[in-house]
Amino acid sequence: MASERVLVVDDEEDILELVGYNLEKEGYRVERAASGEEALRAARSRPPDLIVLDLMLPGMGGLEACKILKHGEATSHVPIVMLTAKGEEADIVTGLELGADDYVTKPFSPRVLVARIRAVLRRRAAEPPDEATPLNVGELSIHPGRHEVLVRGESVELTATEFRILHFLARRPGWVFTRYQIVDGAQGPDAMVTDRSVDVHMVSLRRKLGPLSDQIETVRGVGYRLKEP
Repeated sequence: MASERVLVVDDEEDILELVGYNLEKEGYRVERAASGEEALRAARSRPPDLIVLDLMLPGMGGLEACKILKHGEATSHVPIVMLTAKGEEADIVTGLELGADDYVTKPFSPRVLVARIRAVLRRRAAEPPDEATPLNVGELSIHPGRHEVLVRGESVELTATEFRILHFLARRPGWVFTRYQIVDGAQGPDAMVTDRSVDVHMVSLRRKLGPLSDQIETVRGVGYRLKEP
């Protein structure tokens, strides 16, 4: 089952409920907004994993909201699936050029929409991390290019393997990963991580993170996750 958070933006209550119901049935966590302004507030305060954005909204339209979201530091990475009425070809092109990841035309099949959302999230998860962009999870900051980790502004020294594990978890805060997934995601030239050694690395990581040690959570019977701030 999915566990990603999806922000659904539409001014029609029946569509909000239809989309929300079908996403929740698939295991997604859903937040709803009825306007572009409301969507911006929600996305900025807690960036979701994906936004379903209607283009025809009262006040601020969907294209303007898309532009602002894609230029915002906290929301530029969030994939957007546009909902658009048939015949709005120019708006579709504009939306895609602004950075939207996909579009679904109205009237739409909820199954098709869910499949499109799943595909966008799958593609995004497979993308290599941007080495120039630091990851900030609460008071934890990870800079891949500099191989630097800051805990409340203070630098901590990690081994190459510990860094890759922490970076892998930080790319998806709140997601639970099995030991085998962590091994696959944290492999590097030195290949010093195995499924049997993951627990040892986690103990060391928690010790080095000091006051933020509880950010790494053990999910009994499954694996580990980095807690969402």
